[in-house]
Formats: sequence, structure tokens, C-alpha cells
Amino acid sequence: MKSRQMVLKSFPVGMPQASDFELIEADVSDLGEDEILVRTVYLSLDPYMRGRMSGVRSYADPAELGKPVPGEVVGQVVASRSSVHKEGDFVTAYSGWQSLAKHRIGETKGPAWGAIKKVDPEVAPISTAVGVLGMPGHTAYAGVFGLSDLKPGETLFVSAASGAVGSIVGQIAKIRGARAIGVAGSEEKIAYVTGELGFDGCFNHKGDLAAGFRKHAPKGIDVNFENVGGEVFWKCYDAMNVHGRIIVCGGIAGYNGPGENAPDRTMLLLGGLIARRLKMMGLLVGDWMSLRDDFVRDVSAWIRTGQLRYREDIVDGLENSVTAFQGLLQGRNFGKLLVRVTSDPTR
Repeated sequence: MKSRQMVLKSFPVGMPQASDFELIEADVSDLGEDEILVRTVYLSLDPYMRGRMSGVRSYADPAELGKPVPGEVVGQVVASRSSVHKEGDFVTAYSGWQSLAKHRIGETKGPAWGAIKKVDPEVAPISTAVGVLGMPGHTAYAGVFGLSDLKPGETLFVSAASGAVGSIVGQIAKIRGARAIGVAGSEEKIAYVTGELGFDGCFNHKGDLAAGFRKHAPKGIDVNFENVGGEVFWKCYDAMNVHGRIIVCGGIAGYNGPGENAPDRTMLLLGGLIARRLKMMGLLVGDWMSLRDDFVRDVSAWIRTGQLRYREDIVDGLENSVTAFQGLLQGRNFGKLLVRVTSDPTR
């Protein structure tokens, strides 16, 4: 068998370019004891992947040149020498950007949330296992329940409000009795956030941010669930209430570099943390695996009852993964971004 692989040729500088990647075919060796072969159905594209392409270790090992770009997939077991997963099972696995991958049961590959897990196609569409019922949804749940100390009546702000994480954050805030406001990048996305998702307010991050906060958060912000950074972060920072909490989940605005002449606002940040007694906390979902069962139980129930909605943006073909990833970094996707690498046998 051969696996189609999108490998990293060079570490990108700025926005990743097509020349930084190469689509190849690689032989798949025979299975050893306790190994399974997983055929990728959906590849999850997520902003954190840009950091993995930097060649620098942070909270996880970086991508390796000449190897498939790291990433989580949902796929089907097509061959097995394991008693845990049989042929035909659906699983999530940290296979990376490729069509076929071997995994040894019990071996750690990738981050904690990337461990192989069974997926029941009778519970929900298998694509949700790397979306609303996977790492993005778990991240939203962990941030709100684990870190935010969000109380009924408080106001939560989330950037990238129509995205895979932000859309879930705001809806959970509403379920908890808080106000939810956010920013998005188009009028269509804003209408979706305030209409279908039920946020209390949403405004365009390309417009007058200060005016948006004055209009939609006249009493200030109690919790900022930060996904973007840049000016969105600083205008929200200006609107933070005393004893507010800042949850730093991501900063996609700076993933391709800070830009020329970016001002150093370190002292402004530190001074405000003191003056308003703010808490600023980093969020990595791998620290919150203890909440996974609660997350799956609650979010599954909220989806069934219609309290929580989700949207997927599906691109067909591994050959289109680089273009799709560039679009993710530029905010062109609408909902959880997935690449359908092979046909979905459940649909």
C-alpha cells in the first residue's frame, strides 16, 4: 500500500507558501504486533499547526522536514493486529496530513488529546470527532468551565466568534447564563453568530473596534477568551472590568510574524494587570483531559436538545490542504475547517 502525504519541505517564513510543501506517495510497511492501519477520512486543520511548522519546540515537538505535517484525523481502521481496534472501526488518531498511517496501540504520538480514541458513528457524524466533539470543542469547554470562573450575568467576549472554538465558547457562556459577544470577519458571519448561535452581540473586527465594545459591552468585559491577538486583544483589554479574566487560547493574528514596526506594549499590559487586578491565563486542552468525559456528555446533550449548534467547512482532497490552511490563517473559512481526504463511508 502507498500513503499520499503532504510533507513539509521548508519551514515557512511568514504566510506558508505552496513551495514549503510537497505532495508525495510513500510505501506503507507491514503491520507489527499491536499495530493498526488507519485510512484518513477527515483531516482537521487548526491554527496551532502554524506554530508546529516553525521548527522550534514549544509545548510539543515541531514538524519535521520531509515528514507529513502533524495533525489529527478521524479515519477508519483498514487493517489490524490489535485486540483493541478491529478492522472497520472508526477512530481519531494523530496521523498527520496523509491518507494512510500506522499506529501502535499504547504508543504516545502527538499531544495528549491526540491519543487514539474510538468514534461511534451512531452518536454523531464522524467529522464531529475532530470538531465540536473533539479538540476544538473540548478547548472551548475547558476554557469556560476550567479557567474562566464565568458567572451568570457577566459578559464574555470571544474573538473569531464564528470559528471552531469561538462559536462553542459563546454558546456555552449563554448556557451558563452569561452574556456573549464576539467579533467576526464578515457580515454573513456576524449574522450567523447573532442569529443561529444566539450571541448577544457581534461586530466586524475590520471596523471600529472601540465603538463595537462600547455598543455591545457597555458595562465592560469580565472574561476575554482570546483567539486572535493584535488590535482585537488590545481594544478588549481597554474594556476589561476590575477582576476580569483573560484566557489566552491563541493569537492567529501574529502566527505569521508580528509585522514591521509592531509596538512594544509590555508595560501597558503589565500596568493594566496591576491596576485592574486582572488574571491572565494560558489554555492548553491537554491539561484538561480530566474534563473530557464531562465535555462529551454535556456537549452531546446540548447538540441533541438544540442548545448548541455547529458548522463545518469541508474541502475535498489532500492536494487542496495547503490552500485551505492558508485560508484558515486569513479567516476565509466559515466554521470548523476539515479536509475530506477519502470518501466518508457513513454518508
